[in-house]
Amino acid sequence: MTPQSQDSPTGRYVVTVVGGEEVRAFVPAPLPPNPPLGMDGPLVMALDKASRSLGRFDGAVRRLPDPALLIYSYVRKEAVLSSQIEGTQSSLTDLMRHELGAAPGVPLDDVLEVSRYVAALDHALARMADPAGLPLCNRLLREAHRILLTGARGGDKRPGEFRTSQNWIGGRRPGAAVFVPPPAPEAHEAISELEKFLHVDDDHLPPLVRAGLAHVQFETIHPFLDGNGRIGRMLITLMLMARGVLATPALYLSLYFKQHRSRYYDLLGRVRTEGDWTAWLLFFLEGIHATAVAALSTTERLEDLVERDRATIRARAGRATGSALLVHGALARTPILNVREGMKRTDLSKPAVQDALRRLGEFRIAREVTGQRRNRLFAYTEYLDILSEGTEPL
Repeated sequence: MTPQSQDSPTGRYVVTVVGGEEVRAFVPAPLPPNPPLGMDGPLVMALDKASRSLGRFDGAVRRLPDPALLIYSYVRKEAVLSSQIEGTQSSLTDLMRHELGAAPGVPLDDVLEVSRYVAALDHALARMADPAGLPLCNRLLREAHRILLTGARGGDKRPGEFRTSQNWIGGRRPGAAVFVPPPAPEAHEAISELEKFLHVDDDHLPPLVRAGLAHVQFETIHPFLDGNGRIGRMLITLMLMARGVLATPALYLSLYFKQHRSRYYDLLGRVRTEGDWTAWLLFFLEGIHATAVAALSTTERLEDLVERDRATIRARAGRATGSALLVHGALARTPILNVREGMKRTDLSKPAVQDALRRLGEFRIAREVTGQRRNRLFAYTEYLDILSEGTEPL
């Protein structure tokens, strides 16, 4: 490695040799930005709008009788979307069918990749919620990364370990790359500095701004050989949970990033080359606002649907109302269900679950989706349709 070449407002370039080619690798300066952000004007207005929208959404989820009904589905929706950005083609329905052991015709590598994301996110959230667990730190991110890649594509890319070799983004070879992250020694130092930034409490940065800064920094460091995008998007929600901005893990920005991919990548590049944190943060905060508004609408629509269908069951199920409501509740938690899973979730007998599913089919609440006599699956179709909006593969 030779001394640095031309600096950027947000870091420095070093010239290193990768595969026999000289490349300019970017080493980001530690956060917070220097000079400090100008928290005034449009940025303050965007922060206020995002904070209010996020507060309304989080409050609505907290008031639900059973927030877990939505969290199961929202976590899986995020897994699908975040993995789609990386090129997988699995749908939300594919993932839920796979989790029940029935996903014929679905590319196994794709659905395994998505299911590992669910496991990684669940693990990180559980570790943070456990008093004897871990705070949001590099060790936690490495644990999540290990789960994300083990047993799926990328399993040979050092799961759970920060890289010890150079990587690059875009292009078949380093010299043609769109972006070259810092060399491994500088990357290790940069990710340690980022960990310190995650824990600082005395710099007066609002949590949403801190999350926006940290996401860019993580993506710029690219500390793993694979899986950086998914862990970097996961980091946003983990930060909001750690800072108490979110009480439940129900808000994710992957759909917004998916819908605005070109703008997203352009703004990441502008931070690195021009030091334009303001444009990035305006985009990020608009994403928080738009995502919270959409998620609130989805939550209200799902809640209205569940209550409407519960009223239908009470009016039409007669003596089977109790068991039908229990099975309906299981479908609201897991919108694709088989009889075995229905029995586990309701403690009802097999005949009772079968009868309840038959009645829900008659009421046009649930629908059998395999067309088979064995290994049948039942979907809460209208619920899934609402939840799946925006998750069509790219």
